[in-house]
Amino acid sequence: MTKYITLLIVFFPLSVFSQAIKGRVTDNKEEPLIGANIHWVNTTIGGIVDVDGNFEISLEGIMDKRIIVSYVGYESDTIIITNQTSIKVQLQEKTNLDEFVVKVEGLDMFISSIEPIKTEVITKGELTKAACCDLAGCFDTQGSVQPTTTNIVTNAKELRILGLSGVYNQVLIDGMPLVQGLTYTYGVSTIPGTLVDNIYISKGANSVLQGYESISGQINVELMDPDNSEKFLFNAYTNNFLEKQLNVNYSHKFKKWSTIIVGHTTQPSNKFDRDEDSFLDLPLLTRYSLYNKWKCGNQNEWGWHSRIGLRYVDEQRIGGQMEFNTDTDRGTTNSYGQTVKFSQPEVYTKTGYRMNDKNHLVFIGSAFQQDQSSYYGSTHFKAEQLNAYANFQHELTWKKNHTLKTGLSYRYLNLDENISFGEDTIGRTYGGKYVKNEQIPGFFMENTFNWKDRLISLITGVRVDNHNTFGTFVTPRALLKYNFSENTTARVSAGTGWRTINLFSENTNLLASSRDVVITEILEPEQAVNYGANLTYKIYGKNVEAQLTFDFYRTQFLNQIFPDYNTDPTKAYISNFTGQSISNGFQGEVGFEFFEIIGAKITYNYLDVYRIINNTKTLLPFNPTHRVTGTLSFKPLNKKWHFDMNVHWYGEQRLAETTSNPIEYQMPETSKPYTVINAQFTKSWKKLDLYVGCENIFDFRQKQPILSWQNPFGPYFDTSSVWGPTRGREIYLGLRFKIG
Repeated sequence: MTKYITLLIVFFPLSVFSQAIKGRVTDNKEEPLIGANIHWVNTTIGGIVDVDGNFEISLEGIMDKRIIVSYVGYESDTIIITNQTSIKVQLQEKTNLDEFVVKVEGLDMFISSIEPIKTEVITKGELTKAACCDLAGCFDTQGSVQPTTTNIVTNAKELRILGLSGVYNQVLIDGMPLVQGLTYTYGVSTIPGTLVDNIYISKGANSVLQGYESISGQINVELMDPDNSEKFLFNAYTNNFLEKQLNVNYSHKFKKWSTIIVGHTTQPSNKFDRDEDSFLDLPLLTRYSLYNKWKCGNQNEWGWHSRIGLRYVDEQRIGGQMEFNTDTDRGTTNSYGQTVKFSQPEVYTKTGYRMNDKNHLVFIGSAFQQDQSSYYGSTHFKAEQLNAYANFQHELTWKKNHTLKTGLSYRYLNLDENISFGEDTIGRTYGGKYVKNEQIPGFFMENTFNWKDRLISLITGVRVDNHNTFGTFVTPRALLKYNFSENTTARVSAGTGWRTINLFSENTNLLASSRDVVITEILEPEQAVNYGANLTYKIYGKNVEAQLTFDFYRTQFLNQIFPDYNTDPTKAYISNFTGQSISNGFQGEVGFEFFEIIGAKITYNYLDVYRIINNTKTLLPFNPTHRVTGTLSFKPLNKKWHFDMNVHWYGEQRLAETTSNPIEYQMPETSKPYTVINAQFTKSWKKLDLYVGCENIFDFRQKQPILSWQNPFGPYFDTSSVWGPTRGREIYLGLRFKIG
């Protein structure tokens, strides 16, 4: 009881509300001017416009009530405040393009200075600098997230943060947990790049509002908003493998509602086998998806507001040997192939009512269902999943700048998996039905303190969740931000996280491998502690803007489930690991922009991801200890064309243990360092963009990455030994046609 009384004292020190001015800054098309500068006349008291175009500035101690609003390339405006509590500012674009002005956080990719959590923002402009065919391909120009191939045959990908598997970072779609369970394996690939508006990347411990996960970080993908998108967009793309994509976006505004409809299809490539291992270099992918979002009202204004999203995906992937025939060979030992076919409808909403400047009620809900049938050689994996999520919270703005959020959440997951073997020649024993049913009610409370005009911000949060099988878990987290000056920001964070494992849907290589799977005990939830620090320093000169950022995060698992492939080369042992399992991640980044024309950035990552086994430090495989990412962009002021290039250098990686295999099926202990260079040129007209690019210009490939490809139904066949690119050079061509 003492513990709960202490929490109440911490979270409810309410006092007299002090008035502040809130507002929104847009251009003449109602698009938010992210990073616009706000300050009172003749003072240094001010702030920065956030990613939604909103700001808040204190009235305390202000005598001259005139606000100056400025943004690079736009005419500044001065607003006289009388008795307003909320204002709307629309800036007009300058016509003199010969004047060079330095932007304030107007970059296509930046780190927010006002968020207590270190948040890297990838904007829509940044996404046009690479092919970005799907969400997994949207991270070529940054160093925090590493897209990694988890199954070379079907080209399944995950998004890693801090060198840890993608299951440990939480991927949200418009703030909703829609990438879980079955959707984890291919979910990040089903979202076309043209549907993405902004991406927010946060490392380490995050807010407790979205749940108890996000052990290594969080990726929130904001999809196109009907209020801020073109009225019509047509995008077409093809590459030298003859894979094709078409995307059509259409938005429309009614009296109170606005909507956007997005159609997408991917059509399969031709068959290629450059390394002559009899396996396709890339799978044959067919996808159809339809997305629709409705929006009404503004969450920063009094009254009702609502956002509703609906999406449907139907996808098929076919990989394997060149002669594989899905009609005659699926589930047999005639020819090896992998096929994945699934359909997924989903719906979500964020609906709320702002009663006044202090009180805001919000309901967040989502649900999706997936029906999947897959073949991995002679192994048949059939699964169905139903997932539902609900969150009801109350937001209270108290005193001057503090916000308290409290609420209830509920998660439901029903996952039915069936594994069977057709012509099995190696005696695997793990076939059968696996059923998982989770019901997890939870309570959370989180307070954001802001002092000295947001120079200091502190988030303290805790949530309590009750799992219907494993009992109650308490998840505390805290994040502190301090602005030493206008240009220097420091942050520290600490917190815990936990998750339950979905063994086969998150580890499809177990199904593809010839190893037998042995589950030795009841698999408990994975739990970890994460803490870290970040320092960001910005330099504003006459014709140059620079940003330096350094961060370090440490993740220490209290329990982790990681397949043991080393004890027996013919088996994968699955058990709880409660020993030392640690990830240390350091990142240093320096970025420059010159004359608003040239942008350059270099990022260095050091990853030390290991376990202590029998008093010996063992690095986890397929993690480069050292990694360097560099980007270069050139865009003249007339914006009629731009050139973008990114370079990725990967150091040595420890590979999987294969010394117990016959010598012809062994790999070296470590991989070789390698470099991948990508480039793109874009020509722009008023309504049309044409872009041509090349990924992996120098055609580096890991040749014959499949172990024992000569005998795919034998005991040493393994598709998980991928440490580098396998498809080689990719040349692509695309166009974007826009109206409105």
